[in-house]
Amino acid sequence: MHFHDAEHEILTALKNRHMCLIIGECEVNYIGRASSKLPLGKRLVIIKADSSVSIHENRLIRPTNYMMDAKISCEQADKDGEAVLILTAKKLKPKETITTTFTSIDAINSYDLPESNDLRLSGSERELNDALMDDLSFLEPGLKPINQQQYFKKGICDIVAEDSQGRMVVIELKRRQADYAAVTQLKRYAEDIKKMRGVETRGILLAPSIRKTALTLLKQYGLEYFSYDFEIGERSKIKGIGKTQMKLSDEFG
Repeated sequence: MHFHDAEHEILTALKNRHMCLIIGECEVNYIGRASSKLPLGKRLVIIKADSSVSIHENRLIRPTNYMMDAKISCEQADKDGEAVLILTAKKLKPKETITTTFTSIDAINSYDLPESNDLRLSGSERELNDALMDDLSFLEPGLKPINQQQYFKKGICDIVAEDSQGRMVVIELKRRQADYAAVTQLKRYAEDIKKMRGVETRGILLAPSIRKTALTLLKQYGLEYFSYDFEIGERSKIKGIGKTQMKLSDEFG
């Protein structure tokens, strides 16, 4: 496909808020909290109506690179005497850039897919997670959500937030009793966020109850625990979290 036609199709998809699928030979450069580079190879790039960009290879479920709420642009350019097509995704807070440079494009397809929130998983962790994202202030005043479903090499964190003092807060939600593994998982996510952001990071575990051995370990790691109750209906919701907060000092005297 000629780059002139490719550029037109991508810009049209962006303007119309259509999902756009691009397959081609490209290299990918990320600059932000760290830096990374993917060498030239054939990849699938997906642009969605929510201004997200994700870059996929023919392996694994999750993308190799992705960015949410990005400012996306596309332009033809010249690199070392060769024509290329550059797709750029930028964010200001935090300051990040993903630059995808295509040397050839096999195909571009765009689709007008209506945004839908019809999925209902009553009582699922996802619904409870969404309820938290709507308003974290009832958990702690001044707590602001930053990201939902944060991907790491060894798992997916439920919520990353920022507290009133500018500290990052990793929140892990469990629908059933939290165990030893849930605590070690939270500790790993909190350490990952601290390395990525370079700021003090807290970890909060939310669950209806927690095993005593897990609570002991949680205290040793300096993490926090809140118990909660929830209602199951057309849309599940969290209730009673303020009243059922368990303090470590209460548990251990």
